Amino acid sequence: MKQFSYNKFLILLIVIGLVASLFINVQRHQVEVANNSIELIVDYEDLVTLAECEGVPVSEVMAQAKEAGITSLAVYETTFKKLNVNGKTTAINGSDVLTNYQTGAMTDPNWRQLVENGTIKGTDIYVTGHHQQTFKEVHEDLIRRLGKDRVQELKVGNETVLAVKANFESFEKMDLGMPTDEMKAVNDGGFYVLARPTNYRSCTKDDVDAFFKRIDDYKVSGIVFSGSQTLGAPDNSEYMAEKMAQRNLTLGMIEGVTQLQFFPQDGMLDIAKANDYHSARLYSIPKDEQKKMKIGDCVERWSNTDAERNIRFNLLKIFDKPAPGMNLLETNMTYFGSVRDRLVADGFTIGKAGAFEHFYPASWVRALVMLGVAAACVLYLSLVIPGLGNKYIYGLLLLGAVVLAGPVLMGHGNKIRVVAALASANVFPAIAVIWQLDRFRSKEPGEKTSLSKIILTGMLSLFACGALSYIGASYLSGSLADTEYLLEVNIFRGIKLTFILPIILVAIAFMQRFDLFDGKMDDTEGFLNQFYRIMDMPVKVKTLIGLFLVLVAGIVFVARSGHTMGMPVSATELKFRAFLEQALYARPRSKELLIGHPAFMLAVLAWFKKWPTMVLFVLVLIATIGQGSMVETFAHMRSPIFMSFARGIGGIVLGAVIGAICMIFVQLWSKYVSPKLSPNK
Repeated sequence: MKQFSYNKFLILLIVIGLVASLFINVQRHQVEVANNSIELIVDYEDLVTLAECEGVPVSEVMAQAKEAGITSLAVYETTFKKLNVNGKTTAINGSDVLTNYQTGAMTDPNWRQLVENGTIKGTDIYVTGHHQQTFKEVHEDLIRRLGKDRVQELKVGNETVLAVKANFESFEKMDLGMPTDEMKAVNDGGFYVLARPTNYRSCTKDDVDAFFKRIDDYKVSGIVFSGSQTLGAPDNSEYMAEKMAQRNLTLGMIEGVTQLQFFPQDGMLDIAKANDYHSARLYSIPKDEQKKMKIGDCVERWSNTDAERNIRFNLLKIFDKPAPGMNLLETNMTYFGSVRDRLVADGFTIGKAGAFEHFYPASWVRALVMLGVAAACVLYLSLVIPGLGNKYIYGLLLLGAVVLAGPVLMGHGNKIRVVAALASANVFPAIAVIWQLDRFRSKEPGEKTSLSKIILTGMLSLFACGALSYIGASYLSGSLADTEYLLEVNIFRGIKLTFILPIILVAIAFMQRFDLFDGKMDDTEGFLNQFYRIMDMPVKVKTLIGLFLVLVAGIVFVARSGHTMGMPVSATELKFRAFLEQALYARPRSKELLIGHPAFMLAVLAWFKKWPTMVLFVLVLIATIGQGSMVETFAHMRSPIFMSFARGIGGIVLGAVIGAICMIFVQLWSKYVSPKLSPNK
């Protein structure tokens, strides 16, 4: 029997690295726990619309929203489309002015005189003001947007009128700065303002200063930029960040539609970095999706979103249709209050959006983690290469330490940390499974062992294997954890590879220990010889069909993981997931609960019952999926580390139970059903 030794010095380095990673992860957990304040936001315009639909004063709707738990109202820049409706300022096309003159509808002698002397141009736009402060703000912003040469003041009697050279259709939609009347109304209602500014063309520092001058007299909780650029981009993003820092304003970063990273806005990451990532993630249920959801579904979505993805700006959209037995106002207030109550029950506080504190672990601690990763990689090589001498082991260890730990100690190493995380996500689950193989391989299975003992052995082995895999999870988190990864400014990009590579690593180790063709554990041909033998095997049609089914299963397995492939999930599975989300602190992953861990239990049964080695091989590879998935869960750094830990624990416990049921079923089948189906019977 080939002997593979577990080098004690390598194990010592792994233990030291584990302690260092746990130290980092404890710090990470403390940072995550401290960031538990959620800001509940509704668009100010939505509340105005709701008031109009229900025929009640806006102030009354705002009072009810405040009582229901809403903390902030989002205020967008004003436009002439809005101003023409509220009547505070009016814009009219020059051609319409001329038409009114020609039809006799124009009675004001001052306007008639301007038409008659040729001042009024059909291609210009004329802006009149009926609210002094609003007109003043519009005038200021028009000059910033268009320039002084395109905005001319006219005197019509005692009133000032602006003649603007612009396309009317575009002009109506043009953003015209933050409206002070709306911000005052929001503050008077007891809310914070969440400012939603847009950028200026060729934005200057003076433009940035003008924005802050506009909002400085009001209580503003944060800034979430509208459009494809942030205010100040591209040249004055750092200046914008400086002004935000002076006012302790939180940057809202809009989560991307795939739930990965953010909606692209030029300058956003520059502002976040310059402001030391005093930022929070914002999410809003898409309007077209919310139409299909009930209040309870939305509440559940917010609970899961805030807990699992570190969302701290909750932008709630109003329901357009009332729920059964309620009017539209009652429907939305019930919705707001239910979200507030559920989040409070989940342990969150409601207020201004929380932001992560500055979190960047010490370089020397992270370097110990890197050293442990190098030791684990060398240990794996020693477990698949028989007789790998100490000379090569320590030489490879030294090389790995220089490559992984060196850059981190020098204060860099962002890319090498990703490499270390990738190695942790793949090597540690493989080592965990290999160690179990070696444990079983070292003793002859008892054919008469009772099923209860086999089940107990399988459960204990699965828990031990999971514990070793969790070492890899600690290493992965310890390699990456910092503020940028918690916010998801940076992401781990090797997730798809972690679905496949651990299986390959275990397959190599398995074929170094077992003969797939005759079941021998002694004098096996080794991985390469067995691989060549497999490649030289004649292929039958049924084998091709089997390989095709395996390929399809593999594609589905990879495609269903993550958020970008669009592989649909059945309604039955969605209901099952919803049940687990409500029943458990964190829903276990299906690939662990229903695939990997039950396969592990069946692999133990296969060992005791001396099933064909090829069957054992397949079960072991499937079992590796569960171990790899447990570690890969921690690659989603936006999810709190304790939630990832709880998710894996729930999966391994329930998976062991499902596996035990499968073992019982297989045993009953082989004892009572299979003999009756045998052709020799």
